[in-house]
Amino acid sequence: MTQPTLAGGRSREAEAPPQSPPSQFEPARRSRGSKRSRDRLAIVVFLAPALVLFCLLVLAPIALASYTSLFKWNGFGGLPKDFIGLDNFVRLFKDENFHKDLWHGALLVILSVAIQLPAALGLALLLNQRIRGRAFYRLLFFAPYVLSEVIAAVLFKLVFSPSRGLVNTLLNGVGLGDLGQEWLANPRTVMISLFLVISWKYFGFHMILYLAGRQNIPRELTESAATEGASTWQTFWHVTLPLLGPTIRISVFLSVIGAIQLFDLVWILTEGGPDHASETLAVTMYNHGFRRFEVGYANAISMTMFLISFVFALFYQRFILRRDIEGAITVMREKR
Repeated sequence: MTQPTLAGGRSREAEAPPQSPPSQFEPARRSRGSKRSRDRLAIVVFLAPALVLFCLLVLAPIALASYTSLFKWNGFGGLPKDFIGLDNFVRLFKDENFHKDLWHGALLVILSVAIQLPAALGLALLLNQRIRGRAFYRLLFFAPYVLSEVIAAVLFKLVFSPSRGLVNTLLNGVGLGDLGQEWLANPRTVMISLFLVISWKYFGFHMILYLAGRQNIPRELTESAATEGASTWQTFWHVTLPLLGPTIRISVFLSVIGAIQLFDLVWILTEGGPDHASETLAVTMYNHGFRRFEVGYANAISMTMFLISFVFALFYQRFILRRDIEGAITVMREKR
């Protein structure tokens, strides 16, 4: 059979484009594709248990609390049926104790940021110097953080005891016995006493954070500043402090979140008293949920705590930690 021809006497076979031989890179592409599939499978296998636990222990309780906060419920008899909508939240925002709880949390945050964290930073810079026994001092200041909140609260309940407490005994010993009082039972002194206990408990944790951040600053930078004639204060203000910025921002974030969720120390020391003078959101939630059996209202308080923490975390990450997070992502990409 003759081949069909086109105009000009050329056959169609001659006009067909030549078949290119298989690319030498095709096996490499297939291997990369299979490697990516294996990597994705490995990621799924390793993340699945964590995701299951996260859903069961975090997302499910949040969903249950948000659902039951819309009901009048005492916590018994299965899921609630008396739907009241947002009445629990309306009641909460009208409650004077809720306003006091917010003020107490804000007061602890202000005192921590203004006093506790700067003192921890100063001590960290001091213990970064070559002084004799600095390892012992680091251990000494960090040791309270290792103790549980319950042990710390019981210890300071004895320290602030009005009869034989250490504080009043020391005041009597130096001739200032008139200043002794019931520190945890006086509305004017209970928050200050509580702040002292919190500072004693968490001071070492923030000190270690700052110490680690300071040790990550290259010594060449401070030595170069000193060579250029900068004083110790100028070196700290223009070199050390800016480079400690990410560590300080994380420390502030942890202090704020901890103040919002504070419960153990307050409950054992004062149970929120006297007359709600040291009550926090967590203590109020516990009182309504486990003492008055107003579980629906307690869940409304818990959802309010969650929303406050969540909104603060989002804004803090968006406006404060944004540069730190972007820098960390850039470093990870460069390493890849």
